[in-house]
Amino acid sequence: MAEQLPQTIPGLLEATASRLGDAPAVIDGDRTLTYSELLAESRNFAAGLVARGVRAGERVAIWMPNSWRWIVSVLGVWQAGCVLVPINTRFKGTEASDILRRAGVRLLVTVTDFLDTDYVAMLEGASLPELADLVVASGAVPPGAALGRTTGWDELMASATTDAVTDAAARRKALTTEAPSDILFTSGTTGQPKGVVMTHSRTLQVARDWVAMTGLQAGDRYLMVNPYFHMFGLKAGILASITAGATMYPEPVFDVDAVLRRVAAEKITVLPGAPTIYQAILDHPARDKHDLSSLRIAVTGAADIPVSLIRRIYDELPFKVVISGYGLTEAGTATGTGPDDGPDEVATTVGRARPGFEIRLVDPAGSDVSEGDAGEILLRGPSVMLHYLDDPRSTAASLSDDGWLRTGDIGRLDPDGLLRIVGRAKDMFIVGGFNAYPAEIENLLLGHPDIRSVAVIGIPDERLGEVGMAFVVLEDGAATTPDDIITWSRDHMANYKAPRRVEILDALPLNATGK
Repeated sequence: MAEQLPQTIPGLLEATASRLGDAPAVIDGDRTLTYSELLAESRNFAAGLVARGVRAGERVAIWMPNSWRWIVSVLGVWQAGCVLVPINTRFKGTEASDILRRAGVRLLVTVTDFLDTDYVAMLEGASLPELADLVVASGAVPPGAALGRTTGWDELMASATTDAVTDAAARRKALTTEAPSDILFTSGTTGQPKGVVMTHSRTLQVARDWVAMTGLQAGDRYLMVNPYFHMFGLKAGILASITAGATMYPEPVFDVDAVLRRVAAEKITVLPGAPTIYQAILDHPARDKHDLSSLRIAVTGAADIPVSLIRRIYDELPFKVVISGYGLTEAGTATGTGPDDGPDEVATTVGRARPGFEIRLVDPAGSDVSEGDAGEILLRGPSVMLHYLDDPRSTAASLSDDGWLRTGDIGRLDPDGLLRIVGRAKDMFIVGGFNAYPAEIENLLLGHPDIRSVAVIGIPDERLGEVGMAFVVLEDGAATTPDDIITWSRDHMANYKAPRRVEILDALPLNATGK
């Protein structure tokens, strides 16, 4: 009889702790947690949430950099039967409060000491009527906040009562495969971020398939530079590691010197990331002074990876497996190359459909294109989203009744099933691995008091691949300069969204409908 796979995320952690309880699960500086300790810590965190009055099914946000406390927090959220809402650490207060408000977040786990940033202070003045509690995982704990009660990490972990422990255990047992597990917000081309609702079964499928695709295994040491607020860091990172029984090494920010030192010192075997991460390692003048021989698995993805970069990874770094793939927040990892594919396939394609996934390429009318022609990529598979949060119109536009997801990306299938991305949704560009959507950036720029209208495009950049450029029309009499707008942007939006170039125009061209 085949072994019964865990049906929920708490069940997955319990199974791994039962199998590999004494194995190291997380190593973060001087803090090491075995899988048994990680299970106990996350259950204690869950009981702390229950003691704070957080009910099953309510939404809990995490807004902080990668750390062992991020991992304990997210697993504790699921142990309490709650739903995760991760927030981008690059977001400013306006962006974060929009997510918190739209998701109806009940409790926020955050920090006040990350790179001189106090996330609690950034939310001052925001109207968040459903946010009742803030847990400060590190840094000074404010004496009280207008947003809700503030609690330090140690206080929360010490607050679990016997009744709360019992309640949390009952919630774990009551979870079903189709219970919502997480809501990751992904910006849409309308400029309004959309919350992607996933279930435990869908989220577990992403993690399990990533393990199968990469060969991740117990004993692997996984250096995590991909942020946990992103699907890559969360599902192909934390949950894939728990699935395989690998050891997690969180990195709060990508610093190439720190990464090289840690790979050598910790004998890291798995190092996924955007192409820019590998480029930085390859180009580092002191790379050869570090012992990188333990590296085994590299996983990356982008529509336009230079073949020369992949060849250098093969030739100059010790990775045994180099994989590229195509994934979306709405679908998980849908395609991937295999271990037998060479540099050209890894660089110029995103591989073949993963098990359970189907791919269609369609023309603007929705009809299948002829073999070899390019078309919009439609996906159907086991980890396609449930729906967009509170947005039936966008859900209907993106997800058909029979389960086909419209991606907005343009691709071409080779005769052997390799998918090539030949274009993106017409107005999206990628800044150092982050998707940037002009409509969203334009909406943020229109918050500047001197800007009347604006259009944003992506332009080539040697280091980041692409960056934003804004064409701006000012209000009459305004004397704001391009440099002023760039500075303002960096204060009001995530750095990857902030335009690097600004040009001031007298007017923007309009189409027949005035857009």
